[in-house]
Amino acid sequence: MTQSTLSSSNGKITRSRHVDTPFVRNCWYVIAWSHEVPDGGLFSRTVIGEPVLLMRRADGRLTALLDRCSHRLAPLSIGQREGDTVRCAYHGIRFDATGRCLEVPGTERVPPGLDLKTYPVVEHRRWIFVWMGDPALADTALLPDNHSNDSPDWVNQPGYMHYEVPYLLICDNLLDFSHLSYVHATTLGGSTEIARARQHNEPVRVGDRQVGVRITREVKGVPASPYWHSFRPGLAGDYRRWFHYDFVLPGVLLMDSGGHPMDAPDDVARTVRMHSCQAVTPETETSSHYFFQQSCQRQDFERAAETPQRMHEVLLKAFVEDRDMITAQYRAILATPDLPMRPVALDAALGQFRALVERLAQAEAR
Repeated sequence: MTQSTLSSSNGKITRSRHVDTPFVRNCWYVIAWSHEVPDGGLFSRTVIGEPVLLMRRADGRLTALLDRCSHRLAPLSIGQREGDTVRCAYHGIRFDATGRCLEVPGTERVPPGLDLKTYPVVEHRRWIFVWMGDPALADTALLPDNHSNDSPDWVNQPGYMHYEVPYLLICDNLLDFSHLSYVHATTLGGSTEIARARQHNEPVRVGDRQVGVRITREVKGVPASPYWHSFRPGLAGDYRRWFHYDFVLPGVLLMDSGGHPMDAPDDVARTVRMHSCQAVTPETETSSHYFFQQSCQRQDFERAAETPQRMHEVLLKAFVEDRDMITAQYRAILATPDLPMRPVALDAALGQFRALVERLAQAEAR
């Protein structure tokens, strides 16, 4: 796909008008929340252009197969489960959980070449990840630390949205929170000072490999956000707010955020602390999956059982604001494909992340 977008080189954004959307294959992509894959059923979702079939075996283990019958390429996800096997609904060809073709009706011997492509798959803290590249390189040490997804110390409600835009435009949005002041003025933002605050960026590494960008932004002397008031009414006075997060391959945000009163930084009763896990997974070159949750600390709320739903409702409103803006941006890009984007200083983090994605995608292509 060709589109007008931001390119990057050595961590700096350039004014390139047309850039292909790069996909890094050798990394873990979030494909589903754990609850989305039913026991005894079939679940399919497309990742970087490949339809992937998920199913749970009788012992609870997951298997991930190419969601295409090798005979006539019909989706296996509309077929039938038979124990730990799946039968194609078109001609009845049956495959086991390893992708091996077991049966071709009307044929005594299964001909060669009918086995299915399989993918490494891991269920990690309520997210299901698939490895889209070389299976020999699948390394669980590269899984993100999405600890608040299932920690007993945190309370949340899982969410999912679908976007009709390239995934890097969503990543751009998450890599620069200055937009909170304007896109989310009545939800997550609440102050133009967020946009004026400088953020600090540095690489995130696993061993000697860079896997993302670490971002720190702190804002002093601002009111509690409208979002906070939705589940913690009565937070008066000026606050020091912080956003500390890692944004790691292929598009996962792991964030500690919150704030405390400027006049009483040790006042636990008026302090807000949250942890968020969000993941952007490209579906195709022009569409994306977005998985998210915002956690509150269980001990901070007297009525924690009601908190997740209320937080989720307001958060969803804010994320619809993001989707509306990014969709409008993408339509404008398509309508004026020859116009370049003009970079400014606040684009530093997204420039670094795009440079990392392009570098790894080019290395894999070689």
